[in-house]
Amino acid sequence: MYDPLLLIISLVFMGLGLLVSVRLKSKFSHYSQTRLLSGLSGKQVAEKMLRDNGIYDVKVSSVNGMLTDHYNPLNKTVNLSHEVYNGSSISSAAVAAHECGHAVQHATAYRWLNLRSQLVPAVQIASSAMSFLTLGLFFLAYLSPALTNTMLLVFIVLQGSITLFSLITLPVEIDASRRALAWLDQSGITYREEHDGAKDALKWAAYTYVVGALASIATLLYYIWKFTSNNRE
Repeated sequence: MYDPLLLIISLVFMGLGLLVSVRLKSKFSHYSQTRLLSGLSGKQVAEKMLRDNGIYDVKVSSVNGMLTDHYNPLNKTVNLSHEVYNGSSISSAAVAAHECGHAVQHATAYRWLNLRSQLVPAVQIASSAMSFLTLGLFFLAYLSPALTNTMLLVFIVLQGSITLFSLITLPVEIDASRRALAWLDQSGITYREEHDGAKDALKWAAYTYVVGALASIATLLYYIWKFTSNNRE
């Protein structure tokens, strides 16, 4: 069931993902060295964006790691890495505003965010199941060829849910960046070149989700192709 084609797909998108990741880190490193004229830290930018959008029940916190910034809708927290939380650079402002963009989505019941949140439990189960099947059940397929198509159907369903989640994530992330950039411009937090830099940084961050979605689609199409090919034999 595992063949060179699947390996090639994995390697191609692993390579693309690595290239985008390296470029993203380079961009954020570059823009993190450019201090905002406003002098606001990532924490201050986040708190101001939340206030400007009438959101007072979301806490801004600092977390460990690099590019670990995220919004948690369960406990309503905007979690910023130390560098973003304390920094007063273009990168800090862009990331802080982007994560607050998710908080604004949550507050306004943005449908794609709600749908993604509903899919999280199913995707977590699907990802765990895929790992288990990949490691353990391939051997059963070779020992009992009759199980191959059944396994492929299971893989299609599981990968389908993961792919759906990846596709839904795209508009969620793009919209959060759109909200962030619009607010940064309107509030005067970023000026001209600063705004262009924030836009550039968030663009490369979005590319990581695009590559992830394409990889998920390619993997799903592989399993569908494998299933239909087996049925023709």
